[in-house]
Amino acid sequence: MTEKLDIDHLRQWIGRSQEATDIVTAQLVKGLRATLFQEVGEPKAGDAAPFTVHWCLAQPVFPMSMLGPDGHPTRGGFLPPVPLPRRMWAGGEIEFLQPLRVGDESTRTSRIADVQVKSGSTGTLCFVSVEHSISSPRGTAIRERQDIVYREMTGGAPAGGKASPPPPQAQHRETHVSDPVLLFRYSALTFNGHRIHYDRDYVTEVEGYPGLIFHGPLQAALIVEMAAKLRGGKSPKKFTYRGLQPLFEGTEFSVNANETEAGMELWTANAEGQPTMKGTAVW
Repeated sequence: MTEKLDIDHLRQWIGRSQEATDIVTAQLVKGLRATLFQEVGEPKAGDAAPFTVHWCLAQPVFPMSMLGPDGHPTRGGFLPPVPLPRRMWAGGEIEFLQPLRVGDESTRTSRIADVQVKSGSTGTLCFVSVEHSISSPRGTAIRERQDIVYREMTGGAPAGGKASPPPPQAQHRETHVSDPVLLFRYSALTFNGHRIHYDRDYVTEVEGYPGLIFHGPLQAALIVEMAAKLRGGKSPKKFTYRGLQPLFEGTEFSVNANETEAGMELWTANAEGQPTMKGTAVW
């Protein structure tokens, strides 16, 4: 039985903040490049890191005794104690001001910006928005908003009531395979203990999904890197992204882009070509 959701209590977390510091190491950059299907190379001090390296830095570390059954820390602390069992990234927005570089000491300042409750096709949804500012010795490097969604444990992947629309056509497209090693590597790089990404028994028998779930941030990282590559290595000024449906292990997936007047439309898609995450980038 799920504990009653008290939105007034949860909204008391708005305004809470925390700060964490970490170092951008050459080893971290090598591991992230490899996981993003980039040339690994031998990064040196001062070399630019992948654009979303900040998602690997200063991640919270809790003792095993403080982890919940899903592998996440037990509710409470910096994030509000939302009494809904499923927690995933819903989307967000990133403003890239300057790159983080190998050797940088980076500080992330985080603040709870909003807590809202909505009703969806899967039941009650609670959205927590977190604002981050990531700095380097040269000043602010990234400003970001992350939207985290909590929902009830009702069924697995959304049931398909209607026929899927025709897959969108892409001007630029890359394909890869979402195998368990890829998911494990990204979980390790981000110190992410969420069992939906590596524990097949848990994700299928407890959460009711058909297989391991591809990380939302990893999909977002891949489409940011594609956008920059298509613009000669220049990161977008602003990147907005939103998860549409789960992407599962063991299938081919694609990273796609279309040029627009305003910038670029980007998305990841499953083996059937249906988008799983969409993003827009402007320069």
